[in-house]
Amino acid sequence: MRHRRSSLCRFALVLSLLSIAAAAETPKLIFKFKTIKVAGAQSTAIYGVNNLGAMVGSYVDSSGVRHGFMLSGTHLAKVDDPKGTDTYCFAINKAGGIVGYYATSSHNAQAFLYAKGKFTDIGPAGSTGSQATGINDHGSISGNFADSKGSHGFLLKGGKYTVLDVPGAQDTLGGGINNAGLMTEVWLDASFNSESSLYNGKKYTTIDVPGEPDSDAAAISNLGDIVYSWEGSTDTYGGALRHAGKVYKFHVPGGDRTFGYGINDHHVIVGAYTNKNGVLAGFEASY
Repeated sequence: MRHRRSSLCRFALVLSLLSIAAAAETPKLIFKFKTIKVAGAQSTAIYGVNNLGAMVGSYVDSSGVRHGFMLSGTHLAKVDDPKGTDTYCFAINKAGGIVGYYATSSHNAQAFLYAKGKFTDIGPAGSTGSQATGINDHGSISGNFADSKGSHGFLLKGGKYTVLDVPGAQDTLGGGINNAGLMTEVWLDASFNSESSLYNGKKYTTIDVPGEPDSDAAAISNLGDIVYSWEGSTDTYGGALRHAGKVYKFHVPGGDRTFGYGINDHHVIVGAYTNKNGVLAGFEASY
């Protein structure tokens, strides 16, 4: 009987060691990075990418003027809203619809949609500032706006606005949206740390980057993959990817701070990073 018990203990130990070995052999996700800079620009950031590979972002030219842009292959086109200055382009859908914001003459943020060569201001009535941060292939737009009560997320679908406030949040800051209508929402908690949730139209589920005090979920692909930026407690900054239920942190090699912003269904992430001199450049990463 004693021999049988000893054998069972050894068997359990072997199973435990095999489990540890299996966990240790789980392959890490490999990211391949490519730097993207607008020629002659002081700084470049890429914020969105669609399934055709077209990218959108913002850059500061040699004179210090900020522009929005779209990059398709090697063709770069400025996307500057004529009603203001400092245009940021945050997302692009398959049809080429672009959303973002520009600064008004009174220095307020104003969300816009650029489609078929036309700029249209968007945002809920009564807002004092707004940003459009995501657009899916059906034309639904996500974003955020401010009013006398604080900051809120919004969904614009079929010409109708829905205000989004994460329960318990000090402020809700919006996020991305995919074709199924799943949305990411960044929000500020009671300590004003940024947290992230996934919203399915009925329920908010927290999806923070494990171990980091600040998590900013950005775009979500149609496959459900989510790209993030995060900030650590020791003034560290990085990107992260939620893929197949796991979160993988990443940094651009040789960079200082990395920010993840856009993602498509072909396992391509876009964002920005700073080099050791603090200069901002865009990047594209495959995984």
